Amino acid sequence: MGREYEPVKGKWYRDLEEDESFQVLSVDEDAELVEVQHADGEVEEMDLDTWAELDLELTQEPEGWSGSEDEDDDWDEDEDDDEDDDWDEDDDEDEDDDEDEDKDREDY
Repeated sequence: MGREYEPVKGKWYRDLEEDESFQVLSVDEDAELVEVQHADGEVEEMDLDTWAELDLELTQEPEGWSGSEDEDDDWDEDEDDDEDDDWDEDDDEDEDDDEDEDKDREDY
């Protein structure tokens, strides 16, 4: 076992045995769990005993990092709903146009 670091939310660590970097997303001391996100985007949960066995070093955020899962929380759900509403409105307009054409045909 190498250096021991306490898990700190938002910090980046490098697992020297696996040669992988990850960021701590959350630490639940009551449940003794650490949630991490690897540089490839995979999210993993581990207990504090597993964390203590890792050979870690502090590292920097990887180049080209697109952001953590937490940034997805900024996504505006209403914005997506608006797009769905627009889709429905287009469908309704098409139906109205079809009904108008049918009425025009009946007039002849």
